[in-house]
Amino acid sequence: MSISQFPPPASPSPASSSSSSRLLPSSSPSPASLSSSMRLWRPAAQRNLRNQWSKLQTCRQKWVSACSAGKSQATSLVNSYLSQTFVPTMKFGVLSDMVGIKEKTLKKLSKQQSLYRIKLLSSYKEMVDVVVEMVNVSRSLRCYMKPSNGSIIQFSGSKEDSDDAGDCGGIPVFNFLNISAFEKMAEELVEMFKREVMIKRLLVMELVSLSCEVPQPVKLSWSAELYHGEFDDLSKCSLYSMEVCEPILPTLREDNLGISSVSHTNQPTSEILKIYLTTWLAEVNIDTHRMDEILAMVGEEIRLTF
Repeated sequence: MSISQFPPPASPSPASSSSSSRLLPSSSPSPASLSSSMRLWRPAAQRNLRNQWSKLQTCRQKWVSACSAGKSQATSLVNSYLSQTFVPTMKFGVLSDMVGIKEKTLKKLSKQQSLYRIKLLSSYKEMVDVVVEMVNVSRSLRCYMKPSNGSIIQFSGSKEDSDDAGDCGGIPVFNFLNISAFEKMAEELVEMFKREVMIKRLLVMELVSLSCEVPQPVKLSWSAELYHGEFDDLSKCSLYSMEVCEPILPTLREDNLGISSVSHTNQPTSEILKIYLTTWLAEVNIDTHRMDEILAMVGEEIRLTF
């Protein structure tokens, strides 16, 4: 029989072809592809770190602005309140003959106090918003690889692969520091503002509760919202306890000691109110020297001036 008499070999069916392909071992990424991914990851991670630390610096500037405005409003609120306490015993001199002069003065001072109360709460909300933004930024320092079917490797700030830690195995991003080192410094920085905003909350709660009304109205409790949605904002910063259903109590940075409960001072004196305003200005939980040290260290590493 000649060769031409033998039938040609049957071509494999699509089903058998796909079946055999499933039996083949999956190809693992080669060292060359891993090295290529690493080279591409570093520039993307560098851009992300520069962007996020620039945002932190912007947040710090927003905090300074909101804190300064709050200090001014708190001072005006205290002055309006103290003036109301002085009016009943004040001598008006030649103005004493004006009918209802004291009542009109008290009414105007009360309106001023109400206005400054609203403005102070607004400034406090701005400070909380800044802290929320800081927390979000500090959690966005990692750079993840995006799954792609093509040959182009892309990166993202959100994790889409459970095996991707977003730090490329802990290699330095620029010169010496890896992602974890940047995260620790960002966390230390943000923690200062988280502690301080709770001190501010305590002061705001006390100041907006000031009243010359008789009888005295019921004062705000620590578990009461100071503005609509405040507890949602504080929860985003881990500053709200779901166990006791109230915000975390204020603490000091040096020894981590805090108050065990919050109670109002009935009719605080002018000296106590001065202490409140001084505490607002002092920002006892923000270590400016350490903050500048962190920003200088980060700025030198990522080649960015803050």
